Amino acid sequence: MSNMALIAEEQVRADLAALLLAAVEASGRTRCAIAHGAQVHKDALRRTLAGTRSASLGEALRILEACGIPPHAHLLLLLSSGCDHATAWLQTDLAEFFDEFIGELPMALERVLGNQIHDVKPRWAKGTAHRVARLLADHIDELDRKDALLADIYAGAGNG
Repeated sequence: MSNMALIAEEQVRADLAALLLAAVEASGRTRCAIAHGAQVHKDALRRTLAGTRSASLGEALRILEACGIPPHAHLLLLLSSGCDHATAWLQTDLAEFFDEFIGELPMALERVLGNQIHDVKPRWAKGTAHRVARLLADHIDELDRKDALLADIYAGAGNG
């Protein structure tokens, strides 16, 4: 169930403007270059970033794309967890991971679950998210252990 305070029109507009502004500033590109890349008039971009004009969904996606930001991932972050996560994850590997993960998830669920996909219960979502995060943390730990082991092997081979 969504929190109605998160989807109030003024708050959504302000959060989207904040995300787009942060993306533009983090991109290192000029606003004119971003406006051109996003096919948005530079004055419309200025007003959008100031929060006095609402961006359409297509404009927001194009602006994020022109900034070099994974657009779908950041809009999903904005909608699902608010502006703080969406802006904090700008230009990070985590954002790219989230973009790939969210893009792959529907097909993976259909492929792995097959006919069981209709048995999935909404109440399982939070626990599943935590389980995926733990699985990912375990995977990172395992890769770190393997890297350390390989470093020890190569250091030993260099001495022998």
